[in-house]
Amino acid sequence: MSTRTSHPASFHPDGSETVPAPNGGLAHRASVAHGERFERKLWKVRDDVWCMVGNGLSNQTFIEGPDGLIAIDTGECVEEMQYALNAVAKETDAPVVAVIYTHFHYVGGTAAVRGAGDSVPIWSHAGVVGNRERNGSEVGPVARSGLIYQFGITLPDSGPDALVNVGLGTAFRNAEHRPFTAGFIEPTNTFTELTTATIAGLRVEFTPAPSDADDSVNIWFPDLQVCVNNIVWPVLFNVFAIRGEEYRDPRVLLRGLDHVASLGAEHLVGAHGPPLSGRDQVAEQVERSSDAVRFMWDQTVRGINKGLVSGELTEFVQLPVEYSASYLQTQFYGVVEHHVRQIHAGLRGFFDGDEANLFPVPPRDRAEKMIAGFGGVDAVRAQIKVAAAADDLRWAIDMATWLARVADDESGAADRQRLADLLRTVAHRTTAANIRNWCLTRARHLDGTMSTDRFHAHRFDREAVRQGNPGDALSTLRVMLDPLRCTGQTMHVAVELPDARAGLLVRRGVAVLTDGSDADATVSMDRDTWAEIVTGKISIADAFEAGTATVTPTSPDQVTTFFSWFEHPAFENA
Repeated sequence: MSTRTSHPASFHPDGSETVPAPNGGLAHRASVAHGERFERKLWKVRDDVWCMVGNGLSNQTFIEGPDGLIAIDTGECVEEMQYALNAVAKETDAPVVAVIYTHFHYVGGTAAVRGAGDSVPIWSHAGVVGNRERNGSEVGPVARSGLIYQFGITLPDSGPDALVNVGLGTAFRNAEHRPFTAGFIEPTNTFTELTTATIAGLRVEFTPAPSDADDSVNIWFPDLQVCVNNIVWPVLFNVFAIRGEEYRDPRVLLRGLDHVASLGAEHLVGAHGPPLSGRDQVAEQVERSSDAVRFMWDQTVRGINKGLVSGELTEFVQLPVEYSASYLQTQFYGVVEHHVRQIHAGLRGFFDGDEANLFPVPPRDRAEKMIAGFGGVDAVRAQIKVAAAADDLRWAIDMATWLARVADDESGAADRQRLADLLRTVAHRTTAANIRNWCLTRARHLDGTMSTDRFHAHRFDREAVRQGNPGDALSTLRVMLDPLRCTGQTMHVAVELPDARAGLLVRRGVAVLTDGSDADATVSMDRDTWAEIVTGKISIADAFEAGTATVTPTSPDQVTTFFSWFEHPAFENA
């Protein structure tokens, strides 16, 4: 049984802490104040070390050695990195002679440093390229929609729903940097274990330190007493990402934090937020951040061993108030109750011992049964009003989801609006940017202000498809197969380009990637036509009709039927 009697402090119990930000966005006053830490500024960490903060979601760091500048992380786009380069050029005329990635995020502006034919080396963990490809292929739609929600990308610039900040920075991307030119360049020097090197005339130690990515590294410059890292954040570390991510095991995370602590650094520069200087301050904040993660892990495991189910765990494990003395351990990004649930899921799986979760009623059926049990929709609406008036928002939202889930008549718009209003109230009261942005984005979807449906479809980059192997796109098609469309069917189709070939074999409701050998049918076309089909600009049926695609030995109709089994706009009219 839980030892706590109050709900977790994920949002304020009333509206007394809700204030307007300068752009009119309603938010918790502490969240508004936190955003001021990300004023765009080039920090001088010490002689020959600079860190650009507030230029986007991440920092760009520059370290000058005898042979030139090392640039660490390059932001989300070429324009973002160019701004940072222009700023550091006012401090030194040393050229950039090397680039380092802390992890696979924030590496999209490297082309600003290293143009075509440039030989500037790029150092990173070997996992960077694979992680970028994974996020853009099979799980592309959910990864993209997750970013939209977590970072409030569709929120307006002004008004009550306006973006206030994203916890780790002012915004996912600075609007001044449009058109956000992509400029990722693959690393030239990679490693998977502790590695030492001399770069720009400086000794550098790379230590793998998985955090929000399994390719994160701690970068130590012993001669400068500077550690650059992606593990001590300007917020409570995010064990759970509301956008959806693979499990971040606190036990692994703590090893990286312990490594940072062991260095005794004079200066700590993060992938996010202002740098820290002073050996004592660095040591204290690293220890506090480590202890916050340890507390969540230890107490969650303690509660699990007591037999507490997920909902009870979130009451049982609440971070002591002493941690809020520092912004580096405050819930300005995610919230403890979600981290606790993620630890349980990562350690023990989805089933928490709650009997109701063993064989749960499907969501719509449950909603209909709950509404009926309460005496009908009018009774539920009345109870929502009572709960909302009492600031019992958790219960009000629970009930409101029943109505929104089953709504399919004229009253549906009002029920969705009711849920949207409740989500906005939570958004106004939480200190956590992720929660505010998610709730507002969802509210705007529910009330019709800004639908997010379009983000739930795969998007293919035309140039990447045109230049790549056909197997790259076909591999993504595997997770777009609707098994009900091909019940009892088996067929193998190859796609042949002038210099490459791959295939898909459909059987038993799955699509298996092949090299195209011994296919039942081979579709031939040039690379431009393939790119147009995959990106949905033309249908495969149109390509057959125009003669830009041909098929042997079967008829185009058979191949068109094959592709109609996949949920893709180029095949829908098959």
